[in-house]
Amino acid sequence: MNFFPKLIFSHFSRHFATLSKLPNNFTKIPSKYRPQAIRDAQQALTDYLHCTRYIPFVYAEHIAKNSFFSLSSLISGINFSTTSFNRNVLRFLRYHPINEYEFFFESIGIDYEEVGGLLPSKKFFFSEDETVLEAACALSGFGFPWNKLGKLYKEEILIFKASSKELKARLFKIKECGFSNIPVIGICLAFPYVLRGGGVNELGGEIVALLNDLKRVFLDFDLGNHVEDNVDAWYEICRKIRVFYDLGCEKGKIGELIGRNKNLFLQYPEEVLVSKIEYFSRFLVPKEDIGMLILRNPEILDSDLETPMISVMGMLKHFGLSVEKRDSVAKEYPYVLGRNKMTNLPNVMRALNLHEWLFDRIKNGNHQLPANYTLNNDEDLDKGFRDSFEKIQFSRTPVHTMEKLMFLHRVGFGENSLTMKVLAHVHGTGSELQERFDSLLGLGFEFSKLCRIVHMTPKVLNQHPETVERKVNFLCHEMGVSLDYLDIFPAFLCFNLEKRIKPRYRFHKWLTENGLCTRNYSIASIVATGEKSFIARLGRIHPDALNKWFENFSYKESDNSIQD
Repeated sequence: MNFFPKLIFSHFSRHFATLSKLPNNFTKIPSKYRPQAIRDAQQALTDYLHCTRYIPFVYAEHIAKNSFFSLSSLISGINFSTTSFNRNVLRFLRYHPINEYEFFFESIGIDYEEVGGLLPSKKFFFSEDETVLEAACALSGFGFPWNKLGKLYKEEILIFKASSKELKARLFKIKECGFSNIPVIGICLAFPYVLRGGGVNELGGEIVALLNDLKRVFLDFDLGNHVEDNVDAWYEICRKIRVFYDLGCEKGKIGELIGRNKNLFLQYPEEVLVSKIEYFSRFLVPKEDIGMLILRNPEILDSDLETPMISVMGMLKHFGLSVEKRDSVAKEYPYVLGRNKMTNLPNVMRALNLHEWLFDRIKNGNHQLPANYTLNNDEDLDKGFRDSFEKIQFSRTPVHTMEKLMFLHRVGFGENSLTMKVLAHVHGTGSELQERFDSLLGLGFEFSKLCRIVHMTPKVLNQHPETVERKVNFLCHEMGVSLDYLDIFPAFLCFNLEKRIKPRYRFHKWLTENGLCTRNYSIASIVATGEKSFIARLGRIHPDALNKWFENFSYKESDNSIQD
């Protein structure tokens, strides 16, 4: 086997290795013949689309060579022969027409699993509606890579409802800004809405503003001369620029700022840019502010905001928080203090309710502060934490326990003895605890208050999200109490809703409505009182209260009438 067939075989072998479910009959083709089977089938499909369905040859070939899954399914029912497979496929197609849209959508780069949801109803052939194919042919004729057209289709389906004349007019309008074909293609792939247009000869105001920015960046500031002359390079650079518009930066207003910081787009991969944006997004600040921070201070992308260790109190001092406020933080949030990782800084600040303050310090001329911070060797070492940490290493489940500890650090708990006390009472994997914590945030808990609740009552995190949600809904909707009440009585969330909370609350409500109880008992007193004390209280409220409680309100395992 010479080098070229080996290369083809290697390529297809890797392709097959990634397939989770190949048609059964197709897997019966000996592996060494599969590349040949694919080539023969592609040639046959090309001939069929061109000669029988009258699709221009170049586009028929694009469809055949870029629809691997659809083609695999097609040939799975055809007997393989090393000498006549091409003819067998053509013969099959003669009597079994294909759904041309299925092959088309896969060929333009749309995931095969998504294709079924895009197929037009009651349409099988392009001849029934040629608009989509004509639009694709017009774009391909301009120079768009065929297998990237799916990006346009998924984001702006209206592009494929336009006539070829309309598309050519829109592309010409973009070229009038001073761009050649390849830059235009890169711009359109990154910003598909520029091809949405208005009328045939019009571009919308938003599109004009964007193109003015891009003209300023690529032509006036000469960024275009630093981009390789191929579609992938232009698409990559435009995609990085789009990141800032997606953050909310105003089109038509940031062209000069982008142009003056063009090295940001030339030197840094998109992954670095996105990771820094994700980091600052965890401060829960306006996304536009994050975009402007990075645009004005691109050197911040060089900062390591992941691995360094920090002292929480040292970091607050480093950012200029006053002694008085630091003392207040130490008293109010002792469980956050100690050491943590820089990557957890956003949530540490959210746990202290200082996230907006710290981001404002970074945004307003102090972007260098995180990178300039250094931790002294013995700073904020907590002996109690270290002793407990060492015990974890020799425990029966060190990995499981470390995952839980990492979760606590991730949400803002520091390296201190209080964190270790919380750790001892939370159960579940690190990912399960994170899921429960996130579900509580989704119910409306403030981050800093939720951390305080976990510190006070760790067992809150030991329940399924659905269970906690039902308790919160009962508290807020039936009891008419806000979430703020849980700052005082977080243990409410640990009591059984059906067996304790509902029957006791509804009984006290009945007593009050019937004038049998004039004292205003707190929710904590109603729910948390032990069973013996609760029964004794009912006897003091009214002689008949006990009978009423046992007959109509108390939870009974066999009584379904009190179930939701």
